[in-house]
Amino acid sequence: MSSGFRLTLTRQARYRFGVEFDDGTTLTVDEAAPLGAGDGPNPSRLLATAVGHCLSASLSFCLERAKVDLADLRTTVDVRMERNDRGRLRIGGIAVTLDPRVAPEDLPRIQRCLEVFEDYCVVTESVRGGIPVEVSVHPATAPETVAGT
Repeated sequence: MSSGFRLTLTRQARYRFGVEFDDGTTLTVDEAAPLGAGDGPNPSRLLATAVGHCLSASLSFCLERAKVDLADLRTTVDVRMERNDRGRLRIGGIAVTLDPRVAPEDLPRIQRCLEVFEDYCVVTESVRGGIPVEVSVHPATAPETVAGT
């Protein structure tokens, strides 16, 4: 049996919609000016957020399972917009850069996670069927904390 989810969008004004997820959370989405008022992220930004968050969560989960303390993780998502042959705007590519920070002694232990984490990201692997997604990871060591600071 397959699982899934449902969300509902309700028009509030022009291009602004309220989104209600099946878990009770809500979100406002809108188109940027001049179409909308920019009262929330637009669909392209939501897709980029979903790809970036899924990869970040997947890497975090793998490192947690490997008992690697993740001191910090910063993820940057760059989206390239382009026009197709009919002049319609499309997402031409997504580049994701993950910058995890780990303790110096853990740096050699993260290699296995770097090899497998993308494969567990539901969104990225689904999107790759139609949009090129490049992923790079730049692990670095977290600065050591000094006792008492």
